[in-house]
Amino acid sequence: MSSPATVYPAPHGSTARRLEWAFLPPNLRAWFERKCGSPVVEAISQNSGFTPGFASVLVCEDGSRHFAKAASVKAQRLFADSYREEARKLAALPASVPAPRLLHLLDDDWVALVIEHVEARLPKRPWDLADLGATLDTLEVVADELTPPPAHLELDSAVDDFAAMLDGWSKVREELDLSHADEAEALARRYAEVVDGDTVVHTDVRSDNVLIRPDGRALLCDWNWPVRGCDWFDSFAALIGPRGEGADVDAVMASRRLLKDVPPDDVDTVLALFVGYFLGQSVLPVPPTSPHIRDHQRWQGEVCWAWLAERRGWPRSDVAGCS
Repeated sequence: MSSPATVYPAPHGSTARRLEWAFLPPNLRAWFERKCGSPVVEAISQNSGFTPGFASVLVCEDGSRHFAKAASVKAQRLFADSYREEARKLAALPASVPAPRLLHLLDDDWVALVIEHVEARLPKRPWDLADLGATLDTLEVVADELTPPPAHLELDSAVDDFAAMLDGWSKVREELDLSHADEAEALARRYAEVVDGDTVVHTDVRSDNVLIRPDGRALLCDWNWPVRGCDWFDSFAALIGPRGEGADVDAVMASRRLLKDVPPDDVDTVLALFVGYFLGQSVLPVPPTSPHIRDHQRWQGEVCWAWLAERRGWPRSDVAGCS
């Protein structure tokens, strides 16, 4: 059965506070125009996501369109590092993976990318089953094509990378009164035996990182921080948003090749890991560069907590304990 929908607290498509084209250094704008092959007449800022780097569709005088990203190495080092890693990962993906292709990279005082522009839209919000199905179809292709990972794609393991997510549970215990917290944290702490695997895991599947093409197929974007882990992780993570918006994701899981045979305790372990991470992050100070990120994390954490409590048969009052 479908879950009760909850109101998403951030504005869809307007969560980012980004650099604009006019404020980029002249030499960087000139580099983009050289790589695009034509002067830029319009830059359409892409205001979804939660990072402050430049991200725009560049419309050129010759009618061509290009997707561009940039971050200053000096002023935005974390995001410049992220874009550099995205470029490295995109360059390593085989052509069979449904993702926009990297066309050009600048790595100097700024890290700048020109990425293939595709005619597409973000998934509808609230999520509908057609867009969710297309997304899960694509994630199954990604898992098939990237098991095992390409030899030249150096990745951390999910076991190592996700270890820091457990730290959120200490913050949750300090800030929030959750019944069954002991059981939930114990579930989360068995994560290593659950998430290990030999598949490239994107780790950041949400609506602003998916593009739906006119033919209904989905592309997966923003390959900043993939890891090596189990083949079903991304497909499961993709269900958090739809679950929160009322979709019957348990029925979806029962119909999907990568999800239908996952042991229930393994599903609950990943949910508990997400609860600790998202709720732990949500109580941290709001960064000025991303004013909506804590609301987003809080919402995701509450969705995961409600889902976990329902699956474990914990009383309904326990679900409300984090509100």
